[in-house]
Amino acid sequence: MPFPENTPTPDDLLDISVQDIAQLPVELLAILQHEIDARLKRDKAAKTRLDGALSVRYADHAAEERQAHGKDTGTVRFDDGDFTIVADLPKRVEWDQAQLAAVVERIRATSDDPDQYVDIAIKVPERKYAAWPDSIRAEFEPARTVRPGNLKVTLAPQEAAQ
Repeated sequence: MPFPENTPTPDDLLDISVQDIAQLPVELLAILQHEIDARLKRDKAAKTRLDGALSVRYADHAAEERQAHGKDTGTVRFDDGDFTIVADLPKRVEWDQAQLAAVVERIRATSDDPDQYVDIAIKVPERKYAAWPDSIRAEFEPARTVRPGNLKVTLAPQEAAQ
């Protein structure tokens, strides 16, 4: 279905109210959604390539700067022409949960309070919760709150949706 010349494009959407966009024909909404999804995919791929190129260009220099400052991770700054390059290598710390649990139990065994040293969080994966027998679920139910996530709407022509 062709649309008139004044049909909004993804670039126009920032200047149109959400209420006005919602009133557009569903066919046009589907086209806009498809175009924006394609742009996002293309832009994400372009960003990945650019980030890779920046890494190729600056990773060694950034590593040398970190080493000169006695750092394994973190942010360093250096110049390239008229630009200051800010290279951040974040620290990613992972803790072995079984070993942490053992340490917490040792702390408790000495009558000390592990809350002074660690934050303790208990998580229940929803798939495990769903598999529990009713008697176990009933014990945990008062501690469980369910909140809805964000609505995601995908527009697909009916022949493609089947």
